[in-house]
Amino acid sequence: MKHAAGALLSSIRLDRSLRRSVSVQLYMALRDMILSGALRAADRLPATRTLAKEIGVSRTTVIDAIDRLVAEGMLVSRIGAGTFVSETLDSQTLTAAPRLGADVGGQKPRVSHVISQAQNRYAQRAWLPHKPRAFVTALPALDAFPMAHWARLSARHLRGGRSDVMGYGQPKGLDALRRAIATHLGALKGIKCHPEQVFITSGAQHAFSLIGRLLLNPGDRVWMENPGASGARNAFLSEGAELVPVEVDDQGLVVSDGLAKAPHFRLAFVTPSHQQPLGHVMSLPRRLELLQAAEQAQALIIEDDYDGEFYYGNTPRPALRSIDATGRVIYVGTFSKSLFPSLRLGFALVPERMVEAFERMFDTWASGPSTATQAIVAEFMDEGHFATHIRLMRQLYKARYEALQDAARSLPDTIRLQETTSGFHTPAFFDRRVDEAEVVAQAAAQGVTLAPLGRYCLSAIPQTGLVFGFGCTTPEDIARGIGVLRDLPVLR
Repeated sequence: MKHAAGALLSSIRLDRSLRRSVSVQLYMALRDMILSGALRAADRLPATRTLAKEIGVSRTTVIDAIDRLVAEGMLVSRIGAGTFVSETLDSQTLTAAPRLGADVGGQKPRVSHVISQAQNRYAQRAWLPHKPRAFVTALPALDAFPMAHWARLSARHLRGGRSDVMGYGQPKGLDALRRAIATHLGALKGIKCHPEQVFITSGAQHAFSLIGRLLLNPGDRVWMENPGASGARNAFLSEGAELVPVEVDDQGLVVSDGLAKAPHFRLAFVTPSHQQPLGHVMSLPRRLELLQAAEQAQALIIEDDYDGEFYYGNTPRPALRSIDATGRVIYVGTFSKSLFPSLRLGFALVPERMVEAFERMFDTWASGPSTATQAIVAEFMDEGHFATHIRLMRQLYKARYEALQDAARSLPDTIRLQETTSGFHTPAFFDRRVDEAEVVAQAAAQGVTLAPLGRYCLSAIPQTGLVFGFGCTTPEDIARGIGVLRDLPVLR
């Protein structure tokens, strides 16, 4: 419908309670009307004063919205004539953006054959929450992070030279951070390495994806701990790898089981310092056996040391990489657990003979995290804040684990908490067949998060149980969470 003042647009409704500005709401409403055909090519809009009066906003708000649409080419402003819907749109078939959840129909987009097949086998990863609660497994103690030191270092860096703060940065990562990581690994883990062997990634998951992209061909066989970490599993499936579930016992990955199932493997993925999720430490004989198997198969080993800094037993957790004499181990670390997850910062320490291949990959297409973030973490480590934070977190996690142990004594005999001396999660096993999913659902209904052991399994295992996280949870919340679990009908 038209009249002398232009199209009638009084049906537009704006909500001033929203965080989105009124100008943006008006812009989006006009844009949707143009794309949907409610406003057709060559239709004239009302004068800005008229439209402002009709919908109850200032003229400045209307001008802002219309100027955006003129800049996008959807409207054309003609001096002395008014503002019109662009006639260019008359030859285009356009529809408004669908509402969230709307069924737009049509054919689904085609994905690659490798991804199509992988999607059917992807592990369902646990929801990664932003807020602490009992018994979240993936979140460190955010309440104990030294934010004041972090803020001071951040402000100091952001006052630096613009090219340092805003430029692209070095492809394989900031020199200062790679040096700090190499020094840290030598002091804490006894790993002898050079900064040139360290490559900065956007978290451990990014590292696994890059390693898989560089080293795997479709059909290559990869040993995976069963149960084991799901993120790496999905990364390797995306490259078309054939995953081989290998048993885990109290000494770690059972190498003999892997050799029986796939003697000619390309990669082996392990968490030797604190097995995910069972918490076992790989014994020295088993480590040597794994290194020998990799040498015979001309394979490589990915060591995921996701929480290796947080031991609180009598001796630190040794790294498999520290006894690798033949260059078979790629060591992957992350700052998501040692600092905080939103950093999206990790690294891969590669054997010297593989440095050139990784450099070529990082130089040509791989990209890492923000240079500013890397610089702040490097200073945080160089000034000693990182080492201090790790020591304090060891004490805190030990105290929270002891609170979990004390509270768990009141649980029914049907569930048994596994002991640990590292990290901030531990499993608990059922002594009879219990429906894990039902336990998780009943606990979630009362505000308690639990991870079923089956979520970590590539193939079924005899044990059933749960995985308890205690790092981000106060002793009071731990006691409350155990109280909820104790009273669940499914465990009675």
